Amino acid sequence: MAESARPDRQPDHRPESQSQPEHLRAADRTQGGERAAARLRAQHQSSWVDQQIRIAMARGDFDDLPGAGKPLDLSDSGDPNWWVKRLVERERITGVLPPALQLRKDDAALDDLLDRTIVESEARQQIEEFNARVIRARYTPVDGPPLITMPRDVEATLAAWRERRDERRRATLAAVPEPAPRRRRRFPWSRRP
Repeated sequence: MAESARPDRQPDHRPESQSQPEHLRAADRTQGGERAAARLRAQHQSSWVDQQIRIAMARGDFDDLPGAGKPLDLSDSGDPNWWVKRLVERERITGVLPPALQLRKDDAALDDLLDRTIVESEARQQIEEFNARVIRARYTPVDGPPLITMPRDVEATLAAWRERRDERRRATLAAVPEPAPRRRRRFPWSRRP
């Protein structure tokens, strides 16, 4: 009777890995070992990170953080550019408007900027720089809304600046009370006969 036909004996099945050539089994062991080592490293690293967080919490490093105890602001969660808007708001980034809109905004703020200057040469330089930006924007291809900002007349803008400066000086002088006339005190030893 053949050996495979005997009911008391199981057929001789070797595991599939033993049926592979030796160099393939070594490669599988190496890859399996690398995967196991990577898993162990990941587990160790995550436990180390968790331990560092627990230590920092015990030290109180996470106490008094801005926004602690306040609900999360999820008002713009459907907007795909929410992070850009928050970054611009948090960092107070300016100058990211299209050139036409930025020049309109700068034109509206130019008088306030000029009022902070004291010397006429600085005011003239700021007006000329603004005009140069407007002219440069006029000769570049339009990307966004049309440019409607016109260059400023330097002399007329300086005349208006001088008038505002003189008005501020008059207002400052009017606000300062005049000192009371000083009475001369006479001391007994200074009397003349």
